[in-house]
Amino acid sequence: MIGEERVEDFQVGPADVPATIASKMLRAGGFAGRSFAEAAQAMAEMWSDPDARIMLSFPAALMATGVRGVLVQMVRDRLVDLVVTTCGTLDHDIARTLGSYYRGDFNLDDEEVKRRGYHRLGSVLVPTSDYGELVEEKMQQILEDMYAGGARSISTVELSWEIGKRLNDESSLLYWAHLNRIPVVVPGPMDGAVGLQLWMFNQRRRDFQLDLMRDEQLMSDFVFESRRLGGIILGGGISKHHLIWWAQFKEGLDYAVYVTTAVEYDGSLSGAPVREAISWGKVKPRARKSTVYGDASLVLPFLVSAALGLSGGRRGKGQQDRGGDQHQA
Repeated sequence: MIGEERVEDFQVGPADVPATIASKMLRAGGFAGRSFAEAAQAMAEMWSDPDARIMLSFPAALMATGVRGVLVQMVRDRLVDLVVTTCGTLDHDIARTLGSYYRGDFNLDDEEVKRRGYHRLGSVLVPTSDYGELVEEKMQQILEDMYAGGARSISTVELSWEIGKRLNDESSLLYWAHLNRIPVVVPGPMDGAVGLQLWMFNQRRRDFQLDLMRDEQLMSDFVFESRRLGGIILGGGISKHHLIWWAQFKEGLDYAVYVTTAVEYDGSLSGAPVREAISWGKVKPRARKSTVYGDASLVLPFLVSAALGLSGGRRGKGQQDRGGDQHQA
């Protein structure tokens, strides 16, 4: 209510953890700090709700950074029940499991970067030998094995699990998705290195196809079988839209946390704040919700830590017991 809650100053010390600081920030009044605190509370509540089924969306760029480890943690510890992402997530998970990326700088000379055999992804250096060639070799092997085993039509969820099974490495997000049977849906599967390999394989095996309708059926079943829905939405683009698009058919998300650097004034989906989604029925009016403006590589680690601290460190018992076994591709 207007004028009822006073702004409270706070201080921090070396013993403060993200959950403690978030609690203090909630009473501080402004600005993005309060949004962060509200997001941490919303995430803690969805993790404490045994009837909440939680979807996570993010663009692939985060997988090129060390924040990949936090995303892996969320899948490994079943803090989410379904992932919506872009094709590059598959690319980077393969490349970083089998190869290495290196720290760079936004201001490097890109001609020199290319001469030295790297691609530059922001401030990350991707060796050309650990990306295109490596992904091609691994994917053609996986696809040929699947084809020899009788596969002629696969969903992106099945493909993601198959890659994770073949990688067989605990640093891999797809490995844990496969192990926990957490669906990884890629609504734009052709926009990446793995997508190119699917096309190239199809040039030799014309009867091998992607069945995106199976992914959509899985999304439909997931949404309609839920009692309450939560969404942790990092960045924008197709991943964000696909998550909230399906949520509208269950009258919207009950919990919604956005982390974004996009702006609203250009009318883009990526810049649309969580409140705009209410008008579309993609987020419920009374949902626990917050939009945090900031780079997810900075915000996400602190947000997850704060929410785990506020929720007692684990998912609601009912959801944790169920895990991902119920999700079949």
